[in-house]
Amino acid sequence: MKHHRIFVVVIMVLVGLFCSGLKRSRDSKVKIIQLPQPQLAGRLSFEEVLSRRRSIREFSKRPLDFTQLGQLAWAGQGITEKQKGLRTAPSAGATYPITLYFATQDGLFVYKPQEHLLEQVINGDIRAKLSAAASKQPAIVNAGCDIIVAGSVRKLRSKFGNKSRTYTLLEVGHIAQNIQLQAVGLELASVTIGGFDVRSVAKICKLPKDIEPFYVIPVGYPAERMATTSEDLKQNQTKSGAGMQKSQ
Repeated sequence: MKHHRIFVVVIMVLVGLFCSGLKRSRDSKVKIIQLPQPQLAGRLSFEEVLSRRRSIREFSKRPLDFTQLGQLAWAGQGITEKQKGLRTAPSAGATYPITLYFATQDGLFVYKPQEHLLEQVINGDIRAKLSAAASKQPAIVNAGCDIIVAGSVRKLRSKFGNKSRTYTLLEVGHIAQNIQLQAVGLELASVTIGGFDVRSVAKICKLPKDIEPFYVIPVGYPAERMATTSEDLKQNQTKSGAGMQKSQ
């Protein structure tokens, strides 16, 4: 009997060591990407960026680099005041209930604003699954990355009660606009997609229970060249005006 107990204890110790080793092994495989510091000045003026923003649904399959991903992440939720932790988008009561996820060919990554880094959540390309959850929209598969804007309404409830969802959605809008304007500044294209099955996207992205997806924003290189200078914009406006005159 005594020997039996010793045997059981030894087995339990070995199992414990195996499980802890397995956990460390899994943790060691988590990819963490320290992003380059964001640029605070761009080639285009703010007015030019506004005039060029369009919803583009046709992308080349060219991937984005970490500098581009970092700039997009910073535009959406980056820290702009370290002492107070203020970010690029306003938030009701500075509660910041929104989390950004980036789906690329290398997997799904969550953005950590304080450290300005991407941490891998899922290994492997999930963009085809995301597309299937959004009526098979090709933009989600073809764009260099899909930014999932997700958040926790519950995080605001103790402070804002029944206004929590409204305030969360307003913040989602601020963030989405920031991302789209930054995409233009990087000479990239984007489109906001809200027509998807919420539960399916949450499951595909393995989101925590209190986090729900609000937007999927494909961002990437457009399939066709976009206007890149003030002269291009003027030519486009001239063509549009001439087209209207002919149609009249």
